Amino acid sequence: MAFENLTERLQNVFKNLRGKKKITEQDVAEITKEIRVALLEADVALPVVKKFIKAIRERAIGTEVSEALNPAQQII
Repeated sequence: MAFENLTERLQNVFKNLRGKKKITEQDVAEITKEIRVALLEADVALPVVKKFIKAIRERAIGTEVSEALNPAQQII
C-alpha cells in the first residue's frame, strides 16, 4: 500500500515538469520538497531521504532538458 501511494505521489510530482525547457532552482526546490514528504510518509529512513534529495539537487539545477528525455527522466 505504501509503495503504491509513493509511486502515485512521485508521478504527480514529475507531471509538473512536463513541457519545461530548463529546470530552475525553484523547480528543484518545489520538487525536492514534495519528494521528501512522499518518501518520509512511505517510511524511508531520513538519512536515505537526505542523500537522495542532495543528489537530485546537485544533478538537476540548471540542467538543460534533453529533447530525447522529459524533465522527470532527466532528473532521475
